[in-house]
This record gives sequence, C-alpha cells and structure tokens, in this order.
Amino acid sequence: MALEEAVSLAHALPDLEVVGETVVPLQRPQPGMLFGSGKIEELKARFEADEVALVLVDGPVTPVQQRNLEKAWGVKLLDRTGLILEIFSDRAATREGVLQVEMAHLSYQRTRLVRAWTHLERQRGGLGFVGGPGETQIEADRRAIDEQLVRLRRQLDKVVKTRELHRKARAKVPFPIVALVGYTNAGKSTLFNRLTGAEVMAKDMLFATLDPTMRQVELPTGATVILSDTVGFISDLPTELVAAFRATLEEVLAADVIVHVRDISHDESEEQAGDVRTILGSLGVPDSVTQIELWNKIDRLDPEEAEAVRTRAAREDAIFAVSAITGEGLDVFLEAVTQALGEEKHVEDMVLSFADGRKRAWLFEKGLVEQEVQTEEGYALTVNWTATDKARFDSL
Repeated sequence: MALEEAVSLAHALPDLEVVGETVVPLQRPQPGMLFGSGKIEELKARFEADEVALVLVDGPVTPVQQRNLEKAWGVKLLDRTGLILEIFSDRAATREGVLQVEMAHLSYQRTRLVRAWTHLERQRGGLGFVGGPGETQIEADRRAIDEQLVRLRRQLDKVVKTRELHRKARAKVPFPIVALVGYTNAGKSTLFNRLTGAEVMAKDMLFATLDPTMRQVELPTGATVILSDTVGFISDLPTELVAAFRATLEEVLAADVIVHVRDISHDESEEQAGDVRTILGSLGVPDSVTQIELWNKIDRLDPEEAEAVRTRAAREDAIFAVSAITGEGLDVFLEAVTQALGEEKHVEDMVLSFADGRKRAWLFEKGLVEQEVQTEEGYALTVNWTATDKARFDSL
C-alpha cells in the first residue's frame, strides 16, 4: 500500500517517532489549503492531542499550501519530495552524493521561497554590488541560490571527471561489472554483504544505500567480477532527484550483467518491479546487457508460498528464487552469472598507428594478440577477444 511505503519513508529518518498515519480522500485539492476547512480543524485537533511537531504529506504540496497549513496547524510540514530530500541529506556519504543532494535541495528551496518570505513587498536598496535598486528580498535570495548552484555544479563537474577517470581505470581491469538494482529495501545491500563480506549499511529501511559501493568478488568458477550495489528506486521519485542521482545510477550503464533484486514477499512486488524497469528504460540500458531477476526474501514467506515462488521461478531462464539472509538459491544464481559472462570470443584484424603504443601494450598485457606484423602504417594485429574486451579497448 502507498500508506505503508509513506510510513517506511518516515521511519527512514533517524530520531523520528511516527505517532500516527491516515488516508485523507481528496476529491479536489483546495488551491490555498489543500484540504477543506473541516478536515483541517479535525486534523489540527488530532495533532494537538498527539503533540505532533512534524506532518508528512505523501504527495506534492505547493509552497502556498505548505505555508498556510503550517500556520493553521502550528507544525512543520514536509511533502514527499521534501521528505526524500531530508533522507538523501542524511544518507549521502561520498563527495559526489553530498554535492548532488545539495543541488537538489537548493533547486527545491528555490521554488519555495514564498514560504520563507511572506513580506514580498519589502524592498532592499542596492549599492551596485549587492543588488539593483528596489530588489525584493525573494529576488536576492533566488540570485544567491542560483550563484550557489553554479558553484556546486562546477564542483560536481570536477568530481564526475574524477569518476570518469576511475571508470576508465576499471575498464583496464579485465573484470566484468555486475550491478545490483531494485526497488529500495529489496535486500540489495544484504545480498551485496553476503557475496562480498563487505560491511555496507543494510537496514530494513528505505534508501539505506545512496552511493554505489563496488567490490571485487570471485565466482565459484574462479572468475572475478566487480559487484556494484546501487541506490534503490522508488515510485514517484521527483524528476529533479532522478536527475541529481543520474551519475550514481550511471554505474548501471557500465554493467555487463544487471541483477534486478525484488522483494518477492512484498504485497506490491510486481508494481515495484514495473517502476524499476521503467527507470532502467529511461536510463537507456542497452538491450544487449544481460538482465537477471532475483526473487529475494523467500525466507519471509510461509512454506507453501515459498514453494510456489520457487516453482514459478524455475520455469523461467533468468529468474531465481533466493534468500540473501539464509543463502538459499545463491549458488545457482552465481552459476547463471558465470554463464552470462561466458561470452564467445571472435578473431578480428586491426591496424594500430605507432602513436597507439598504449593500446597495443594493453592488448598484449591482456593476452589478446594472436599475431602481429609491423608495417609502414603501424602494427597489423590479429586479436581474439570478447565483446567486453572490445568495449574496454574502445574506452582507452
């Protein structure tokens, strides 16, 4: 249910005690107050009785509605976007994540300055270097936010360039990337920890992981892969937040195999899976990338349900019923990953100029060269490689 997810979002904020939740049917939202006067009075009495200090509305609230409701109820109010931003602010760990959150926060605040400044008629005289004559306070604040956004964007550009260098460095390592994706709280971090032995934050709450974590893992066959744990997806994630975290999700685009982890015990598992597939599609994940679906948390099902899930999963080639907690089904899943990465090699002839010494050295370092002849144009090479090898070569 949407209400259940909203409560989970609230629990994701530390030191927040949820004292109640309710569904308020709205035939037509009121432009100024969102709710009708009767409902506002009813809710006010309830908030006062429960000594509520913060009200969360699981949906969009305009700046004017937010200001008016806070005044009527005497509480602080956050809409869905505001709440998710608060969670992001609390969880972002890497420099890139922190910058992305700050930018999303500022963009959000910029649209809601009306809440902070009700005296819009107040003028501030300018001295030339502060603001033009007659600049209103809200205009000055907007300008200050825009300037801060420009500074943050420059910093983020530097961080993203560094990330690109790291990605290119990884491309030189002949290890394929396996990315874990899925709806938030589906169990990705628990699975990541079980497979890698890493201590990634894995709590039963939404958005436990915000920054991708990457670890080297050896498969049962002895093959080595890089496992990437990514931020969880969620329905109705505001577009500005998807944009802010696009660089985080870009790890998925570099993956050789995408593992879609689902909480199969959740009542809305199918709807959640649909949201994940929609976001993957919007990211532009190539059709050539192998996708495997993990139906996780079968340990939470009763024996009959669990058996039915195992039977359904067994009928499909790329679906596996597993438990990241007990380890059930993970061996079969890892074998499937190994098979998916077992690409066929093909022979290809190429000519490298004498200036391409680094590329030539890489080919020899990886043992991909079968024959080489030096010509007037450069090096005529015959290589035997996989599509992944070729992609990594092209990225050099």
